[in-house]
Amino acid sequence: MTSPQAALIIEASTKILGDGDLDAIARFFTPDFVAHGTEQDMQGGHEIVRRFASMLRKSFPDLQVDVEILVDSDDRVAWQRTLRGTHEHAFMGFPATGRALVWRDMATTRFEGGLIAEDWVITDMVERLLKARKG
Repeated sequence: MTSPQAALIIEASTKILGDGDLDAIARFFTPDFVAHGTEQDMQGGHEIVRRFASMLRKSFPDLQVDVEILVDSDDRVAWQRTLRGTHEHAFMGFPATGRALVWRDMATTRFEGGLIAEDWVITDMVERLLKARKG
């Protein structure tokens, strides 16, 4: 059985990234949400989620998202997200390649008050973008 936290991650990924429903962000994330990456922490709450999702959806308009829950605890969930899409517009300095890409994000999410408060994410997206650029 899927926990409420795991279900929230799956629904948020589907609605926001898969469907592009940016109005749903407040239903899933705390107002002070923080994303922790390898090099930096991205603070900005709902706005940081909105900006990232918008950028991703613009660059990969046919984006598809699959979520696999790996470990589920009281206030944290470890999970993997597989994303697929055609790179039709520039993304983070990478010019559009027109190629179909598949990449994975590994994440640990912390919850607060039933909402996503923090994500720690590792991704192989840049590796895939570099490979697509080389042809």
